[in-house]
Parts: sequence; C-alpha cells; structure tokens
Amino acid sequence: MTGATVSPLRFPRIAVLGAGHVGPVIARVAIAAGYHVSIAASGDPKKIALITQVLAPGAEPRWAADAVEGSDLVVLAIPLHKFAAFDPALVADKLVVDTMNYWPPIDGVQEMFDDRRYGSSEIVQDRLARSTIVKTLNHIGYHELEDDRRPVGSRERRALGVAGDAGAVDVVADVIERIGYDTVRLDSLRAGRRLQPGGPAFGVSLRRTEFELALRAEAA
Repeated sequence: MTGATVSPLRFPRIAVLGAGHVGPVIARVAIAAGYHVSIAASGDPKKIALITQVLAPGAEPRWAADAVEGSDLVVLAIPLHKFAAFDPALVADKLVVDTMNYWPPIDGVQEMFDDRRYGSSEIVQDRLARSTIVKTLNHIGYHELEDDRRPVGSRERRALGVAGDAGAVDVVADVIERIGYDTVRLDSLRAGRRLQPGGPAFGVSLRRTEFELALRAEAA
C-alpha cells in the first residue's frame, strides 16, 4: 500500500508543512533537539519568512515541494479542513507524520473523515497511498509541546503515542524521544484511533506507565 523508503538515519532532515499554530512549534522543538528543519506553507516562502524568524528561528522557509524533496521525514501540520485539497504527489514515497485531528465540534463535519469505520490517519493513509503515515503529536496541545519536554530519565517526562508500521514508528519515535518525550508505540494506524479526540490519551499528560495502563484499561 505504501511506497516510502524508511531511512534509519540518526538525524533525519525534517520538513514541516504548515506555518499556523502547530507547525512552528514542532519546528522549534525539533531544531532545539539538533534536527535540520525546513518549513513551508501553501505558497511563496517569503510570506512566512518573518513568522519563521520569530517563531522558529533556525528553520528554513521553502517552497513546499523543495522542503519535501530535501527531507527524510515530513510533518503534516495543516488544518484538517485543507487536507481534501492536498496533493498526494507532493509527499509520494515519503515518511509522513500526521498531526491532524478530526474533531467535528471544532472543524465541523468533514465528509472525507466522517466514516467511523476508520481512524483519521487511516483515511489519510488511504489518500496518500504512496506515502508511509505515522500518527503522533496530535494528542498534545501545541502550547504544551515546548513546555512539557523533559530529559531522559526525568520522573516528570511525559509520554506520547506513536502509531503505524513498526519500521516507520521506530524512526519517528526516535525523533519524539530526542525532542523530550517518552514514547508508547502502537503497532498500526488502526490502533492510532486511540490517540484521537475521545481516546484515553487525548489531551492528557501521562507518564509512560500511566499511558500504557490507560490504553489497556480502554481495551479491557
């Protein structure tokens, strides 16, 4: 189903697609962790140059196609209602982190995502059939992502779920751990629906053991 080649690179180059609330924060924490980051919006990178300089210093504003081409990992941080117009060819053969949520009270009903048989990232994967999708960073508020980071071994270190195929999850989980979080790895995108709004881990600050217990309690 997917065509992406997952690289075991220790420090993959990251492209963040989206320069709204979420994208610049992800870019900022990734840069702080030592990653090379480019960021792109839907148009001319000159339009986000000042935003990038202020909110994600060190990130390189680029045209989306150029940012993706020069990356090993793409973070999809666009508003979900814009996904229907997103060109799948842009991220073909790429490892893509889906940070989006389908939340009708906030976004309204989105026909593409309004099929309860599938999680939102399964629907994203179906449309981006030549990419490999991993779900994470959707269940923590962008305003928390920077402040809640903790070093390895800290008793206060928060856990984040990472859902997808094993090899891709390993690459993305390594990034999440370097940013400042423990990870709980879910073995499929289908399992990733447990990270969505209404799931046991959504919007809740949990340590790894607590996170795992919450998932087990829901499954019981």
